[in-house]
Amino acid sequence: MVLKRITTDPEVCGGKPCIRRLRFPVSRLLGLLAAGETPEAILRAYSYLEPEDIREALNYAALLADEQVIDLAS
Repeated sequence: MVLKRITTDPEVCGGKPCIRRLRFPVSRLLGLLAAGETPEAILRAYSYLEPEDIREALNYAALLADEQVIDLAS
């Protein structure tokens, strides 16, 4: 899977993965979704985001979750 909307740059947000070189970290977008915000509400609140940004952020999170096993029982 090729991610075209997730970018990293040491000069932008300390190198954290961001949406399209914007100073909008993927973690912020995922946090909003996890907190119950709808994609529609996020797009209204952040007019520079696009629906494809949300889809790609979710794909990115799925890839990360598939790569690392974390023992949550400890």
